Amino acid sequence: MTKLRRGESFSLSWNSDSSSGMGRNSIWLHQAIPLQFVFFGGREPALNRLWVEALMAKANSTTGLELVPEPQHDAGTDAR
Repeated sequence: MTKLRRGESFSLSWNSDSSSGMGRNSIWLHQAIPLQFVFFGGREPALNRLWVEALMAKANSTTGLELVPEPQHDAGTDAR
């Protein structure tokens, strides 16, 4: 969200399951592109700080943001 708020465009990439017949997917995100987040339930989701930091490091790299596996959640690292 911070990158979009600052007007910084970036790519987001992920690998698809081979059952869908696709390999790698990439999209370009820009503040002018409509983006919606949908959450189920009224409770604020808990964030894994280790995962958020790993995603931020990827987003700021030359390859752009790539989905990486979520590391083991540390109960003391909620990033709220």
